[in-house]
Amino acid sequence: MTIDEQGNPPTGLPADVVPYRTLGPFDESTLPKGLLRDHRTKAGVWGLVEVTSGSVRYFVCETGMERERVLAPGCPGVIVPEQRHHLALDGAVQFTVTFLRAAAA
Repeated sequence: MTIDEQGNPPTGLPADVVPYRTLGPFDESTLPKGLLRDHRTKAGVWGLVEVTSGSVRYFVCETGMERERVLAPGCPGVIVPEQRHHLALDGAVQFTVTFLRAAAA
């Protein structure tokens, strides 16, 4: 799964990845400031942003044209390995970030 021709991020994870670390829950006062700046996951590491209340704007910045997706409860954000991205908050929110990688053989 990769970004499509229009620069949109995927909406699902590959079947062979498993979670290995979850950060949060974060809210508007505990959010690490680094998540608001462009950053990337490592090679082979997927991310899953799951919002439990409020909403988060998720920006993919990899294709030369920024793409935005609003994440809310029931509408998670999938982060592709090594993809440049950042988050933006509009108000009160609570969410977690889970990191996943291929299952050990």
